[in-house]
Amino acid sequence: MQLGAFSVSLAVKDIAASRAFYEKLGFEVFHGDAEQGWLIMKSPTAVIGLFQGMFEKNILTFNPGWNSDAQPVGSFTDVRDIQKSLKASGIQPEQEADETGSGPASFMVLDPDGNAILFDQHL
Repeated sequence: MQLGAFSVSLAVKDIAASRAFYEKLGFEVFHGDAEQGWLIMKSPTAVIGLFQGMFEKNILTFNPGWNSDAQPVGSFTDVRDIQKSLKASGIQPEQEADETGSGPASFMVLDPDGNAILFDQHL
């Protein structure tokens, strides 16, 4: 199963302060709009998203169909197939994708400690 690009989506209180902090760690803004409350930042080895006022807790994020530069990959496991596989293994999504659709979709599961994992396909 190919889960796609991985990033950590951080729920931040002050996006400007968080941006400045992560820039000191070597991250650079890759995508987003601070005025809308979100930025995607990259370092040579990691991707993080800063989200102000969009959700309460941090989220682990996988983007099926994308590489770490948010570019499409040739072949990938569709988000609906990932969801079906997880459901078959006993993991029940908190929010489900419509399994009859195609194209962009997302679903979310919680790990045993309550950490949210988002599978967010943009293709």
